[in-house]
Amino acid sequence: MHADVHHLLHAAESAELHAKAAEFRLPPTSLRTRVGWTLVEVGLRLTTQGRDAAGPAPRTAAFHPA
Repeated sequence: MHADVHHLLHAAESAELHAKAAEFRLPPTSLRTRVGWTLVEVGLRLTTQGRDAAGPAPRTAAFHPA
């Protein structure tokens, strides 16, 4: 594909996507909702960070058939 044609197609698709994005707006949320989700995110980060820092998961005894 010629570079100029590729650029024109990209510009047209980009303009279309920008127009769709401008139409889509999230409804306003209350401060209580935003703070709640922020606390959930912080809690999830703390729990996964603690799990990673504690070292590898404990291993169970291996099965060795006699």
